[in-house]
Amino acid sequence: MNQSAGPDTERPLRIGVIGAGVMGSNHARVFSGLAGGKLIGIADTDRAVAENVARQLDCKAVTSVSELLDFGVEAVTIAAPTHLHHKIALECIARGVHVLVEKPIASTTEEGHDIIDAARRAGVTLMVGHVERFNPAVQAIKDAIRNEDILSIGITRVGPFPPRMSNVGVVIDLAVHDIDLIQWFTDSEIVEVQPQVSSFVAEREDIALLQFRTASGVLAHINTNWLTPFKARNVTVATRKKYIMGDLLTRQVTECFGFQPDGSYSMRHLSVGYAEPLRSELAAFLEAVRTGAAPAVTGEQGVDSLEIATRCLQKPAAPPVRKPRVVAG
Repeated sequence: MNQSAGPDTERPLRIGVIGAGVMGSNHARVFSGLAGGKLIGIADTDRAVAENVARQLDCKAVTSVSELLDFGVEAVTIAAPTHLHHKIALECIARGVHVLVEKPIASTTEEGHDIIDAARRAGVTLMVGHVERFNPAVQAIKDAIRNEDILSIGITRVGPFPPRMSNVGVVIDLAVHDIDLIQWFTDSEIVEVQPQVSSFVAEREDIALLQFRTASGVLAHINTNWLTPFKARNVTVATRKKYIMGDLLTRQVTECFGFQPDGSYSMRHLSVGYAEPLRSELAAFLEAVRTGAAPAVTGEQGVDSLEIATRCLQKPAAPPVRKPRVVAG
């Protein structure tokens, strides 16, 4: 079924979810109650897991992507392990199905570009699931710094080692969120990367201190790890006129302004909405499918964030070996 001409706006879109893990089951839950869409089925190689989610949401459970596509779904979200994103996305796009793929878009930037090119040729919507952009606190920060001269951004995203098995470390799992936010906040691409990463308790890196400079001159840093016994998600933004502090978990955003020569200033709490980020993200995806407008997070933006994250993991060149200095007697 090719939907590239655009779906009928008078009926709900037929939706499928690929992957029945924590993220996939949440996608299915939201889609099952989202206006403008009808959850048709969920696919997972573990039939028992897929059937458990399907029973709760009154949809079909299958064990392969092709079976799900045979139900005539018009749009899917891909919440399978990252190394499967490329194969699954290309299979869905080849059937003319619109795709929302969870971050990161793929395992490599080359695979990401393959997905983008395929979606462009097929004329289908491709969106990347950087859900943090839809956090009401993040949106409040974005509004507060709009048209401001941004100087620096600091982001902390830490917590305990996740109980789930993972084939990636903290840079791809966590920091990629904030790499996307830095570029989104500044409307500028990251051009310089200075990473420090290490592994203490995990097979891959579990602590990363990352510094960046954007093309617009903004300095930014990310502190992320799996060594902290509690979760923390904090953002600070300094501009020439304001200092913004945001807690992405409690969704409290504070603005400091009116700086005086004597060091005094004013503070106020900014209004923050209460919408569920995932619901807002999936609603934006369906709207992009219906209207044909550019999605909130494009494939190109997803690849940009993955490319920066990949650069953070590249080992720096070894310093040149200095020959011992010979001092004449």
